[in-house]
Amino acid sequence: MTTVGTTRTRQGIGVRLAALARVVELGSGRVDPELLTGSGQLLLRAGDRLKLSSEHTVVALAGGTGSGKSTLFNAISGLELSPTGVRRPTTARTHACVWGLDGAGPLLDWLQIQWRHRFARASALDRGEGRLHGLILLDLPDHDSIRALTDTEADRLIQVADLVVWVLDPQKYADASTHRRYVTELAGHDAVTIFVLNQVDRLEPEEQAECVSDLADLLRREGVTDPVIVTASALTGAGVDELKAVLAGTVTRRRAAVQRIEADLDRLTARLTKAMPAEEAPAAPVSVDEARRIGLTDALCDAVGVPAVGEAMENVYGVRAAEWLGWPYARWAARLRPDPLSSLRLGGLKEEIRGLAGGAVSAQPAEVDNAVHALADGLATGMHEAWRNGIRDAARSHADRLPGVLSEELSEVAPRLDRVPTWWRLVRIWQYLLVLLFVAGLAWAGTALAYGVFGVGKPPAALEFFADAASLPWVGLMMFSVLGLGVLSATAARNVVAMRAETERERLEREMRRRVAAVAGELVIEPVERELARYDEFYAAMRGVQG
Repeated sequence: MTTVGTTRTRQGIGVRLAALARVVELGSGRVDPELLTGSGQLLLRAGDRLKLSSEHTVVALAGGTGSGKSTLFNAISGLELSPTGVRRPTTARTHACVWGLDGAGPLLDWLQIQWRHRFARASALDRGEGRLHGLILLDLPDHDSIRALTDTEADRLIQVADLVVWVLDPQKYADASTHRRYVTELAGHDAVTIFVLNQVDRLEPEEQAECVSDLADLLRREGVTDPVIVTASALTGAGVDELKAVLAGTVTRRRAAVQRIEADLDRLTARLTKAMPAEEAPAAPVSVDEARRIGLTDALCDAVGVPAVGEAMENVYGVRAAEWLGWPYARWAARLRPDPLSSLRLGGLKEEIRGLAGGAVSAQPAEVDNAVHALADGLATGMHEAWRNGIRDAARSHADRLPGVLSEELSEVAPRLDRVPTWWRLVRIWQYLLVLLFVAGLAWAGTALAYGVFGVGKPPAALEFFADAASLPWVGLMMFSVLGLGVLSATAARNVVAMRAETERERLEREMRRRVAAVAGELVIEPVERELARYDEFYAAMRGVQG
């Protein structure tokens, strides 16, 4: 049952660690680097520990100078393994005593315990000690050692041990270095922390009870909710069996390694949650909704001047059509007037119209940037500042390219209005034919008046037919008809041009809008949606870390 329960526990902690790995991966640039570094270290430490022996429990005896830690280590092991004495610090290197050496080697290597400081309880000595099978007991260097090397080693092993036993003496159990550097940092690790009040042989029973009560109150104030305190005297052996019983219970359950990782993970999760509270994070869509897409497209179309370009195209189309399709006499008269573009009264669009005739369209960078900002701010409402900045950065990830790409795309679709449709040429030929007919009519009428009415002389043989005065009414009717056909064809051509210009404007604006939407989707919306997906996955991972 214990093995099954331990397996399930390991599976549960594995799920949380996998979620933490996603938090580290997705939180880069969004979460405090110190937190991410701590998370990475925990993942590495937990991964290494879970791959090593689950049949062994690493218990570290930690304490300050003079606490009797090494003496207690020897008392538990039943052997004089760790040096003791009045010289301080006594323990320069970590000593390890192993109950059940089989399979413990890789774990001891990971703990970096030197071979000459590893000791195994031989079977002959283990009679009555089978309950401790699987225990790896470490005697750490004094954590307040004046030797920097041993002090660092103590810190390292306190961080990786499955269970930490703090050995305190009655005179220095409230020592600030222990509580400030370690106990407060291990708050929430109640299940994997034991406090031993050693050297109680120096105390009267009343003093012992007072010290235990005072120590318990101190630990609770520092965040240890339910402290486990054992009183002992390594010198007399009092309380050693009780401590062994506590250690045996921990070793038998085979859960200390996972409990230590869980405690470390819980503490780290609390810090992560405080920095990036998942419960306060608003739900974010994983894709930009259609309304926002349309809003961005509208704003970018305004920034690039799509409506103005459409209007300019229609006006230019009309002006150039008038130049080509108007009744020639009216066009010739119009040449005496100012530039036709001036008569359109388009103000600031005049230059755009001239540019459009060459197929050029330009985007306004400031307006493009405003449109992108508006989208990002709308999507990031209520998010943590780091994620708001992330959404903005994603939206502006191609800000330097966006105006140029928009201009290039729309310049490709903008028509070159200096091109002349074939039907315009045909209409112009027809109109000039009518002009020639009208001129011919004038010549005919002049000939008839000169020779048939005023009798200026005898007409040449070639003009006799045209000199008949009786032809004047018919010539006049022909000339009037020619003028009428000219005006009618010019009017019809203008109407056709107006309809074609409006249709072309609508087609042009649709195509320009389609291209603007495509560019916005590729350079703005896709990066934003990736960031939104990252945001969603990050907080899903945060909830997974919380369990």
